[in-house]
Formats: sequence, structure tokens, C-alpha cells
Amino acid sequence: MKVLLLLLMTTACAALTQDLSGKMFTFPLETNSAYVKFNTSGRDFNAITVCHRSFTDLKRDHGLFSLSTPNNANDFLIFWDNTNKEMEAHIKNKKAEYGGRDYKPNTWHSICTTWDGTTGLTQLWFNGQPSIRKFTNSGSSIGGPVNIIVGQEQDSHGGGFDIKQSLVGMMSDVHMWDYVLSACEIQNYVDERNFTPGNVLNWRALDYQIVDKVLLEHKVTVCY
Repeated sequence: MKVLLLLLMTTACAALTQDLSGKMFTFPLETNSAYVKFNTSGRDFNAITVCHRSFTDLKRDHGLFSLSTPNNANDFLIFWDNTNKEMEAHIKNKKAEYGGRDYKPNTWHSICTTWDGTTGLTQLWFNGQPSIRKFTNSGSSIGGPVNIIVGQEQDSHGGGFDIKQSLVGMMSDVHMWDYVLSACEIQNYVDERNFTPGNVLNWRALDYQIVDKVLLEHKVTVCY
């Protein structure tokens, strides 16, 4: 596999805007310093959908998507709780737990998470299968300068990383919308058909910054 980008041990790469179609971020080491930061001008969200694909063999807790503001470290967090075998969605520090997910190791998983700030309802779509809707937080938006990170879980705005919550594995196809995506659009994303790309984060035109030991590579595919 050809390596497209390899960071030096403690160097942050300048922010880039690129079409990352067919590529993935690889997090090869357990560390509390390596991550990818996504840059966006969005500051006020009354609804959110985040979709991503990830691949790991971890048998411990780990964060998959971490959005913080100065007011809340866990304004929008997607987290695997290995002890309870639950995928968790944290919205403004309120948690919804989704058990019964077949989160197999060494497998690509497509995960979409939605939150509607008007109703307070949160839903998880795991490999195209919807969960029940659960109440987390309503009545106010997620506001302020946002810090969006993959590879680490923020316990403070832009930091507070715990090595035992870091991601070791790969991530691809990250999109974020400032509205609740329809079921059909989510299914199109999962099936890798034509869908409306994220209007906050768009994998095909992504403004990002790599910090420390993260690689950008061609996505692993299986040949038959």
C-alpha cells in the first residue's frame, strides 16, 4: 500500500483542504497525542448528523468522533463503551446508550448519529440499522467555537486526551450536516451510493490538520 502522508513524531501538518475520496486516516499507535482536527466555520447547531466509517481491533473503550466547545467537552461525542458493549452518543454531556450492536473487530463499520435540538431526540444508525430514538438534550443549540477531532476523545476543549480512549485503527468517509439526515440519505451513505455530502464536514472537500503519528493512505479494499 502506498503511503500518501506520514507525519514526523511530534509535528503538526498545516491545514489542508482536499478531496479524500478513496482514502483513509490510519492511527497506528496507542497514544494521547495523535489525532486529526477538522476545521469548520460553523458555530451554532440546532441539529446534527455525523456519518463515518471506522475499522479497529481494539478491545477497550475508544472515541470515534469528538466535538467540543468551551462550554462542554462532550457537546457531540460518539464513543464505544467496551465494558457494557454499547455505542454511546453524548449530546451536551447527556448520554444515550445503544446496546446490541455487532461491533466486530477488523471490520469496516458505517455509523451515523443524528440529533434534533428541537425534540431532543438522538438516533444511531449502525451499518444501516436504525436504533430507537432516545432523548438527550433539547431547547438550546450547540454553540460557540467548535473543536472537532477524530483519533482522541476530548475531556477539555481541544485537549484532555486519555491514551486508553484513543483510536487505533482506520477512519474514512467522515461527513457532518447541520440537520437530521433522512433515512434514505443515510442508507445511501451506508451503501456508498449517491448522497448529499455534508454541509459542515465534507470528505470530498475536507479542511483538516493532522497532528503527530497519523497517516493518510489509500483505503484498504479486498480483492477477489
